[in-house]
Amino acid sequence: MQFLDDSLLPENQQPLVIQVAPFGPQFLPRDSDDIAVTMDQQIQKAVDCYNAGATVLHVHVREEDGTGSKRLSKFNECLARLREAVPEMVLQVGGSISFAPEGEGAQAKWLGDDTRHMLAELAPKPDQVTIAINTNQMNVTELLTPEDCGKTSLGEPAYFAAYKEMTIPSGPAFVEEHLKRLQAAGIQPHFMLGDVGQLETVERYIRRGHYMGPVVLNWVAIGGGADGPNPRNMMEFINRCPEGAVLSVESLMRHCLPLNTMAIAMGLHVRCGIEDNLWGRKGELMSSVQQVEQLVRISRELHRDVATGAQARQIYKIGEHYQSVDETLAKVGYAPNRKAGERGMPLRVAA
Repeated sequence: MQFLDDSLLPENQQPLVIQVAPFGPQFLPRDSDDIAVTMDQQIQKAVDCYNAGATVLHVHVREEDGTGSKRLSKFNECLARLREAVPEMVLQVGGSISFAPEGEGAQAKWLGDDTRHMLAELAPKPDQVTIAINTNQMNVTELLTPEDCGKTSLGEPAYFAAYKEMTIPSGPAFVEEHLKRLQAAGIQPHFMLGDVGQLETVERYIRRGHYMGPVVLNWVAIGGGADGPNPRNMMEFINRCPEGAVLSVESLMRHCLPLNTMAIAMGLHVRCGIEDNLWGRKGELMSSVQQVEQLVRISRELHRDVATGAQARQIYKIGEHYQSVDETLAKVGYAPNRKAGERGMPLRVAA
């Protein structure tokens, strides 16, 4: 991504798209008063976040007993109600479905390939399903302090150990098939990328024809197998993103706010919510709605507009699909593929 002399001036920046992840599948209901358990509570949480200024909703679903749901019928029920309650929001289903342990001391893990592929069959269909690239460690405990865990379940040795050993199963066979199914269903993949190597893999999928559409992604700076929340990592990832990508910044616990503030200033987009962070000031709980409100205030202080639902859909290019590898490379901002016998760096040529 390039920064021109006037790129930091808010009148030249897109309106800010705020993703919110308010359902926190890794936490138990006893961990926070902000956790919505019943379906009515989950829908109301979405409404409250939308009213506060969020226009993209990261969706996980709970059963009535508070455990993370893995039933697609439950997701269908939730999506149908969300379409009525917050029709302007971009609905983004978490591709892990739910990675919470089934019981105390159980392994924290993502569901298998067959189950995750079924997200392409959700009805009503979501706007997006998130997808991780490359099987990798997802040790979300690496950056956690005792204060971050507080009195939550993550502060309990068995739960902490379960998340410490968690991995993301996302190998080539899964990703290629998942991209195929999502595209066939008209669902946009939202790429969740922890480092430049994963971004390079996305580029290769595009160049080989496995994906033809907009590149909408998060830089996921959570450590433990992904980049840590270092501004140098952030700038390197930004530098390597193609011009046509839509980039949001995501991190963990109290690292979220400073990185999101930098993202707002630079014209990028942001993510917040209790799935990522429970805290405001050190030791003070902060709800998902409060986190959205905080980012809205910061954006307004910088005189940057906050996106409406319609603007978020336009920025995310929801419903946009491309017909060829060449078109995708051109729209996303990558150089074209090398032609047979061509030497030197292939350059984009204006139509």
